[in-house]
Amino acid sequence: MGRLELYFAPMKTRNEHGTKPKLVILGTGFATFSMLHYLDLDRFDICVVSPRNHFLFTPLLPSTTVGTLEFRSIIEPIRAMQRRSALQFYQATCTNIDFSTNLITCEGSFDGETFLLSYNYLVIAVGAVNKTFNIPGVEEHALFLKELADARRIRQRIIENFERASTPLVDEAERQRLLHFVVVGGGPTGVEFAAELHDFLEDDLHRAFPDLMKEVRITLLEASKGLLNAYDAKLSEYTLQRFKRAKIDVHTSTLVKEVLPHAVRLADDSEIPAGLVVWSTGIGPTALIQSLPFPKDRGGRLITDAFFAVDESAHVFAIGDCATRAGDQLPATAQVAQQEGEYLGKHLNRLIKQKKPHEFKYRHMGMLAYVGDRRALVDSQYIKGHGFATWIFWRSAYLTKLVSFKNKTLVLFDWFKAALFGRDISRF
Repeated sequence: MGRLELYFAPMKTRNEHGTKPKLVILGTGFATFSMLHYLDLDRFDICVVSPRNHFLFTPLLPSTTVGTLEFRSIIEPIRAMQRRSALQFYQATCTNIDFSTNLITCEGSFDGETFLLSYNYLVIAVGAVNKTFNIPGVEEHALFLKELADARRIRQRIIENFERASTPLVDEAERQRLLHFVVVGGGPTGVEFAAELHDFLEDDLHRAFPDLMKEVRITLLEASKGLLNAYDAKLSEYTLQRFKRAKIDVHTSTLVKEVLPHAVRLADDSEIPAGLVVWSTGIGPTALIQSLPFPKDRGGRLITDAFFAVDESAHVFAIGDCATRAGDQLPATAQVAQQEGEYLGKHLNRLIKQKKPHEFKYRHMGMLAYVGDRRALVDSQYIKGHGFATWIFWRSAYLTKLVSFKNKTLVLFDWFKAALFGRDISRF
């Protein structure tokens, strides 16, 4: 395997010659994209490394699984930042960090070739991976919902299952299995996907497959006692009752033992036939985070100091879903990562100017969730509500948070198009 060496000049020499300090950022999530907007880009030689060459607005990802939104409407190319600076991007995965030499090893996303990058400042914002709890069959037979590729696979599978179920050679038992959609995990992702799928069935698929609708089932399995446990208890109960009225089967206090090719096996050894299993039970550390020699919390996240440094003397920082500050267990959410990115961008600006750092203060903006049939939840310090008006607020809030005018325009157009013409049910 070949090795290409980039920026291999010793860092001490680069600084002695007056060149800008090299800042390497790992990841292209909320934390990175926010940080790049607040960094003084003229003071750093910036390099971003990630296997994904775009920023993904994950709060609207469930809407893409059924065609309410199109995939490209919620992404922004990371190279769009090059208009503001001489930012360099490599589509690759960081596989190792040598803190003694300030070198990182990267593996290209296309040919597997490895190369080295040096840094003066390193920001680790690699996010997290889907947590499977080492349950057999999850990786092989379930679908996740974390990236656009995941959403596309789910969208294709839903349409495929309906098309297969409509053929005359499929018997009743197989048809019922194909049309049984199982969601594992009662957090925001699982709840919103179940809600979006229900809308898709009621608004669009029932017209295309009227003879099949009586056999369609949606089942949501949750290991704890309720849905959306991070939300206000009354909002969680409202969601549970709403799903029951929508005939979404909710099974709380239910553990999954194994995911089979065509079924889900529960802890009591009973089996639920399934044509699609969507797994959304939380997140865990990436392989890189697991390999790093720094303290971690029980969830495997890097523990940083008050200024998000894992090694202040070496100028190594960590933000987003892969990290947490000591004594401050903030949730792994988009708004937390966004605020951490904003803070660290400003902190690095002050650090390079040798100014006294400010303390990070998290501002909780509340939580939103879509629960189907043009109803949503809002759980904030000042408002705790649900219903149609909250759905309008949910859409408005996310629309304002989209990163570019292009994304805002595309999302508005997609919502209008879906309302006027329905969601697309083509498979390609």
